[in-house]
Amino acid sequence: MSKRSLHASSAGIKEAKKAFASKGWTQEALALEVNLKTRQPIWRFFTGQPVERYTFMEICSILQLDWRTIAQDPPAEIVDLGSRIETFPVSDIDQIVRNIRRLRFDRVYNQCGTLKLLDVNRPVSMNDVYIDLNILEEIRSRQWLEISLLKNTTLGEFERLGLGDVIVAQVPGTQAIEKYPKVRILGKPGAGKTTFLQHLAIQCNKNLFLPNLIPLFISLRDFASSIVQDKSPNLLKYIQDEFTACEIAYDAEPLLRDGLFLLLLDGLDEVLEKDAHEVINEIRLFIDRYDKNIYVLSCRTAFRGFSFKGFVDVEIAPFTQMQINSFAFKWFPGLTRSANDLAVTKAQQLINNLDLPENQKFRSLVVTPLFLHLACSIFAAREVFPIKESEFYKQCLDILLLRWDESRGLERDPLYQSLRLPQKIKLLSQIAYKTFEDGHYFFTQNTIEQYITQFMSHLLKSSSDPEELQAQSETIFKSIELHNGIFVERAQGVFSFSYLPFHEYLTARKIVADFNLKGSEEPLKVLVEHISDIRWHEIFLLVASMLKSADSLVRLMKKYIDALVSQEQYIQKFLLWASQRATHTQSLNKLSAGRAFYFSLIKHPTLATQFALASSLDQGILLDLGLDTLGLECVMDINGSNRIPKCSQALKDTLNIVNDIRLKQILQQLKDELPSVIITQAQFASWWVENYLNWMYKLDGAIAQFRNQEGDWKFTFDQEKILQSYYEANQLLIICMNSASEISPSVRKGIEDTLLLPYTELEETEWQA
Repeated sequence: MSKRSLHASSAGIKEAKKAFASKGWTQEALALEVNLKTRQPIWRFFTGQPVERYTFMEICSILQLDWRTIAQDPPAEIVDLGSRIETFPVSDIDQIVRNIRRLRFDRVYNQCGTLKLLDVNRPVSMNDVYIDLNILEEIRSRQWLEISLLKNTTLGEFERLGLGDVIVAQVPGTQAIEKYPKVRILGKPGAGKTTFLQHLAIQCNKNLFLPNLIPLFISLRDFASSIVQDKSPNLLKYIQDEFTACEIAYDAEPLLRDGLFLLLLDGLDEVLEKDAHEVINEIRLFIDRYDKNIYVLSCRTAFRGFSFKGFVDVEIAPFTQMQINSFAFKWFPGLTRSANDLAVTKAQQLINNLDLPENQKFRSLVVTPLFLHLACSIFAAREVFPIKESEFYKQCLDILLLRWDESRGLERDPLYQSLRLPQKIKLLSQIAYKTFEDGHYFFTQNTIEQYITQFMSHLLKSSSDPEELQAQSETIFKSIELHNGIFVERAQGVFSFSYLPFHEYLTARKIVADFNLKGSEEPLKVLVEHISDIRWHEIFLLVASMLKSADSLVRLMKKYIDALVSQEQYIQKFLLWASQRATHTQSLNKLSAGRAFYFSLIKHPTLATQFALASSLDQGILLDLGLDTLGLECVMDINGSNRIPKCSQALKDTLNIVNDIRLKQILQQLKDELPSVIITQAQFASWWVENYLNWMYKLDGAIAQFRNQEGDWKFTFDQEKILQSYYEANQLLIICMNSASEISPSVRKGIEDTLLLPYTELEETEWQA
């Protein structure tokens, strides 16, 4: 029997540490590479303590070391990849399997050891980028949910719909294969299905996974294309031909009967529709005949309508944060020509960018290897990420709609294939806009087919047979879902765009296209009517960034925003007060910032500090802020002796910025009247009863007199809602101006100078202009 554990020799530890240092990883990162839950085995490995045999071998493999040179007294009975015969007696069948594995070793590595990545002009070693995938044992699209319950879904809820508690639900991919002898791996385009099967083949080839089986990776697309005309597919013959190619004289059939194969059947969805029926039937018959083998079959989640007896369906899980980090730390050293330290720095910079709150939308996309690879490529080329949101979404859709299939040489349904890329984009944009305008993130297949029918009817410009149009619409819908991955089934019969940013981007693209095509502002006017709906705010930002000039959009936004409060007399009075206060305390080039500050001060006192600092405030606003803080800090009760130091400090801070002599005298007198900081609770209670109310009355009076307020502003519930919408819309307007590709200086200045003005001053400004 071979040892169940191994430990490194002193010389082996030195060699391993040297290889580990060259990677630039942490022990946690290496543990993730080896698919370990903790770094404990890694620590034991580097300290020369016993480690489970296959874990020891996998650590050495990841570090590109020969485990025999690292281990202390490696056991002779563990067969070496180049050995012909084990040193202990084995049965004939075991010897045959060993010989076949040896003879096929190079072919398996050549088939599965390298990857062809998008926009990379050379093969990439599996070890350079592969990250162990996790598996969801529950298929999200198979749950039953009422579509009416899915309204008002947030971004986080949208991306996690049906995912449940991801941390609990996920299991390592290899663990799922060990658990189930027959598994169908499902996933979105670019989720890593093919790479996962290649990884299983390599691990098995290296004796690190199911070491007693013969790994055989079969591209079902290649298998289907090998079928000779007018002859049925024959999987047994295909496997025997694989043996022949490796000069293996053994008959594969007895080995299949004894269950000695790990059969990895990749890409069932990539088989042409004309061949799919025969291929599926052949696989079913083959599995029934040779039931004892381990089978792993991959296809896209949307490939429905068939099943294989005894198979368990699992789904590739989105990348976790740890997996995203690990991928980046492998990608940059593996795919760039940068020095290792620089590559690690770039990887960390990308991770830091993706973790920023404002990049949540990007973060929701890079949970698959395909889009994370794209993000790394952009960052490596431009040294900045994110690029403009609309540009990134455009590149993602371009990959799904065209380049992904082209890079893999795939043929698709002729009807859908006949649509040019601009037509596909136009169709998807119309669907996105109609569903988004109706408030539907989720929809039925029938709903989408109706939109496709309308599009095709207009495109063909003929009175096509309604039933034929319906059939075409169904075919196109299935192609979009299956081949492009733009639509996904979220629950039984409930579909959505695969990512919410795609839905939003395509909606914005429709608005921009209509504006450019029609040459009128009508599409923008329709958009601006949604300015009080926070769900549309992302659309505004995308449209502003996609327009060649955003002048028309921001002018319409400003006009609509001002109209929100034009008939509210009390609010107009409030805006006039804010404008007058800003004029009193601000220099002319900061009037809009001053108005925004006083608006914020009344509406959101606790946020005033942040708003003030962000607005580059001057002495006047800082004093108002100090007075506002002073009023809050000096509120006490009979048991509040501990408030005295805070109150005293607030008075001191305010005195430092007061220029008015009279106010300064009053505040200094009030500070002097405060009891000493060193005071007992009984002494404070006595002072509080005798002096506090009168003391606070004088403080309030001084503040009110200096600020010349016209009493407290009291808003009704409806006025509060209007003010909130008005406030958020103005914030959106500023963000749109900052994100726009181009705004003329005169338009920008005109808007900034008139932000938050009451109607009387707006009219005066327009008259002067």
